[in-house]
Amino acid sequence: MPILGTQASQISGHLYAPTGSMFHIASTTLSTTATDVTFGSIPADYTHLQIRVMALCSATGYPRLRFNSDSATNYSYHFLYGSGVNAQSGAADTVTFMQNTYAANATNPSVSVIDILDYANTNKYKTMRSLNGQDSNGSGFVWLFSGNWRNTNAITTVTFTPETGNFNAYTSISLYGVK
Repeated sequence: MPILGTQASQISGHLYAPTGSMFHIASTTLSTTATDVTFGSIPADYTHLQIRVMALCSATGYPRLRFNSDSATNYSYHFLYGSGVNAQSGAADTVTFMQNTYAANATNPSVSVIDILDYANTNKYKTMRSLNGQDSNGSGFVWLFSGNWRNTNAITTVTFTPETGNFNAYTSISLYGVK
């Protein structure tokens, strides 16, 4: 059943799911600390994936994303950052992970929406985009990430790992398929 995108017809009063509907695949909310969060056995039934993250970390850092347990140097990413006071941009290529979000500390959660495009297409490399933000009692920030995984395999496993420390309890990550 669709999570978002369900609409009611004004004529018939029936519900229908238009193209682009999202379907819940899996979720986890941590009750204790964890060194990583993995979603495995991702079905190839969708066009794209969307991941929604609310992260609390034991140390400031950039949670890292890997696909299919691949730790080869075939990832790259770019970012734009703004805090209302500062702005930055940067990039990394031939790295062993894709940076996709930022988590500043254990008390103020950061939230992200991550889109993985054409994840099951075996004729092209995979592309990711992410919008991330955090409010730290008036000193928050926003990040925009993009990246790619230079591999044509369908994505069947997604793993998040903190740069340093752990994910703290109450970190919540949900995976959706987009038709």
